[in-house]
Amino acid sequence: MSLDAGSVTWFNYEERETVLPITIRIPPPLRKYTNGADIVEATARNLSELFEGLDQKFPGIKKVLCAADGTPQRFLNIYVNEEDIRFLGGAQYNFQDGDEVLLIPAIAGGVSADALPSLQDGNR
Repeated sequence: MSLDAGSVTWFNYEERETVLPITIRIPPPLRKYTNGADIVEATARNLSELFEGLDQKFPGIKKVLCAADGTPQRFLNIYVNEEDIRFLGGAQYNFQDGDEVLLIPAIAGGVSADALPSLQDGNR
C-alpha cells in the first residue's frame, strides 16, 4: 500500500539510532484529535511512550486514549499487527521495529426493541 505523504505524521518519543518506526493507524472517530491524520509513525517502546508521544504531537489526545493513571480507556481497543494487545501482555508489551498499531474506539449504538414495534409482532 502506498502512503500519501500528506496523511503521515511523524514523531520521535526518544532519539534512538537504527530504529524502524512503528505505524499507528488512526480511525475516523479519532482523526479530529490528529488534525485529520490517518497514519502516524513513531518510535515508542511501549503504550506509555506511545500515549506521551501522541500527546506531544497532538495535545489533548492522551485524555481521550487513556485514564489519568495512564491505562488505556476501557472503550479503546488496541491491536498490534492485527492482534489484541491484551493477549500480547497489555500495557507491558514492548513494541517491535515495524509494528503496526491500530487504535479502535468502541462505538455503541442501536435501537431498542421498544422502538421497533414491527419486530415485536414478529414481522421482519
